[in-house]
Amino acid sequence: MPGFHNGKSGLVRRVALAGTILSALGGAVRAEEGVNSLPFNLYGSPGLVDMPTAQVPPDATLAGTYAHFGGTSRTTLYFQILPRLSGTFRYSAIENFTANNGTLFDRSFDLRYQLLTETERRPSVVVGIQDFIGTGIYSGEYLVASKTVYPGLTLTGGLGWGRYGSYQPFGNMGTRPGKITNQGGLPEIDRFFRGDVAAFGGVSYSPNDRYTFKVEYSSDDYVDEVQRGTSKKSSPWNFGVDYRFKNGGQLSLYHVLGTEIGAQFTFVTNPKTLGVPGGTEPSGLPVAPRAPGSAADLGWTLDSQRSASVTASLKNLAAKEGLEVEGIDLQSNRVTVRLVNPKYGAPSQAFGRLARVMTRVMPASVEVFEIVPVVNGMAMSAVTFRRSDLERLEHDAANEMLARTNFGDGFGKAPPPDDGIYPKFTWAISPFVQLSVFDPDNPVRFDAGLRASAEYEITPNLIASGSITKKLTGNLDKVKRLDKSNLPRVRTDHARYSEEGDPAIEYLQLAHYGRPAKNVYSRVTLGYLEQMYAGASAELLWKPVNSRLALGAELNYIQRRDFDQLFGLQSMTTTDPVTGVKREIPNVNGHVSAYYAFGNGFHGQLDVGRYLAGDYGATVALDREFANGWRVGAYATFTDASFEDFGEGSFDKGIRFTMPLATFFGQPSRRRNDVLIQSLSRDGGARLNVNGRLYEQVRDYHKPDAVNSWGRFWR
Repeated sequence: MPGFHNGKSGLVRRVALAGTILSALGGAVRAEEGVNSLPFNLYGSPGLVDMPTAQVPPDATLAGTYAHFGGTSRTTLYFQILPRLSGTFRYSAIENFTANNGTLFDRSFDLRYQLLTETERRPSVVVGIQDFIGTGIYSGEYLVASKTVYPGLTLTGGLGWGRYGSYQPFGNMGTRPGKITNQGGLPEIDRFFRGDVAAFGGVSYSPNDRYTFKVEYSSDDYVDEVQRGTSKKSSPWNFGVDYRFKNGGQLSLYHVLGTEIGAQFTFVTNPKTLGVPGGTEPSGLPVAPRAPGSAADLGWTLDSQRSASVTASLKNLAAKEGLEVEGIDLQSNRVTVRLVNPKYGAPSQAFGRLARVMTRVMPASVEVFEIVPVVNGMAMSAVTFRRSDLERLEHDAANEMLARTNFGDGFGKAPPPDDGIYPKFTWAISPFVQLSVFDPDNPVRFDAGLRASAEYEITPNLIASGSITKKLTGNLDKVKRLDKSNLPRVRTDHARYSEEGDPAIEYLQLAHYGRPAKNVYSRVTLGYLEQMYAGASAELLWKPVNSRLALGAELNYIQRRDFDQLFGLQSMTTTDPVTGVKREIPNVNGHVSAYYAFGNGFHGQLDVGRYLAGDYGATVALDREFANGWRVGAYATFTDASFEDFGEGSFDKGIRFTMPLATFFGQPSRRRNDVLIQSLSRDGGARLNVNGRLYEQVRDYHKPDAVNSWGRFWR
């Protein structure tokens, strides 16, 4: 997984990469005071200076660090996946590390697991595997124990292998294979806990909640860095001091290796405890209780003007709450409402606000309220309340109302939209930024400019949409190296698309969404589907409203677009710029998919099928989603394309984050920012990028997801 850069790499570009990743995830996060109670080391994990500790931050802690010392820079993202399990992604730059004294850019992943929690009598014990699918530059394993012996005073001791066993080893546990692999991206299981074993340890002291002082004895001899002149070492003793800011940031200064001065910045937040987005919006209308005995009055049913007045009042009050009522079926004891929710990221908040509005305008005889949320013309669920429960439980916990709420399939239950609502036309002009990270010749590339987008809803289910971009600045088109690929060039021509596509039609499509049967959803999309491909895409999804399981299938027929990203199409034959070999991109690709909500916010997805380059395989993804809309996840794709054919990185993988914009503005919003950090954009395991895939739209209004944010029902 390394990338080699000829010539000396400036610190500015590495700082740019760190800033890109850290600001994307933490720049606007409202960090909570006190979340950063543990120190993070130069590897971006809980630790002293360079050595790990067995301290474990709270569940769901998300931390980002940027560290620099000597000729080494490290940018790290840390996530506490479960109360005892954590994962780390690291991007490093090591100067003077290549044969021609160039800079080595390296990506690595770590896992840590807490074997024992700390008690009054025993220490916390953690086992860790560092750089376990990287190139082996930072490969090492450790078993470490930490114990707080006095408030603020923590002792740590451990055993290390690999890098952690390179200084003054006292034993040996078999033969450890060489450090640097040719492939990268593969788990090096035969190296785990093999080779020399050495001891490390240290102590940290926090006299208050702002400062932590640390000293450690390191078992890492920095053999390769010293041999190549990146660093100098004269002592195993390292020293550090941390200063924590009230907003969750941490600034650290270090003296390491006996010769080097280092510094590190850390931000820490916790999406689990940030709270549900919003909070500064006005409160919803209160419930209007009925007068005793009024529920028996059905006189209004004989007055057509009264019914029309009720409909108009409901639409007007709902609009003031930011909701769109498109149709109403009003009966003597029951009303069904067709709802479009453009505002609230928590569906429960939309349900609660509309239900309270309904208590204020519906005739007293109407006891049953049925709300059918509609997305792209598709009825999602039918959420049913009893009016008497709303009146009785308004001041009780939201869970009391949930226990009396019924979720059913919305198939065939949504009233038709009223006349005059469709067609609808919306448009927007906004800035855009396209990022490419981890290019071995330039860690950060980007294009920035303006995007004009529009959507024309011909009918509720038939939607024409598109967007055009105009680049104002950027360097995605400046890739100079010839990127060899042993597969059809389905993604590695991205630099040429960036170079010639200005202005560019990002996509221009006509999509039809439907409900062909109970529990079944459909999508058919035609047009210029994405930056590189036009064609047709069809999808079916089976998803019962109360089920955690969903099954789907997608079939695509594609044609490669011209590099200028306008209206032209080109041959499906690609030519490798290095070898001159021609390869055909298949026209047909697709997948069958399974989705499952495991509980505790974990969502899994498995896609099996044919990818753009014609390779067959599967993509496994796991995301953890929180009630406030934050999401942290990872994916990996394995296909029958050999690691040699795939090229650098061995297989497609990445980590991703979803940040609801309501977190930053304090107002309800369905808008969000998705951040994907990929190792490299290669041709193997590449998938078509289609707008409007069904699962994310559908699950939002089904019971397993809606109950996660039910605490917003009365907000």
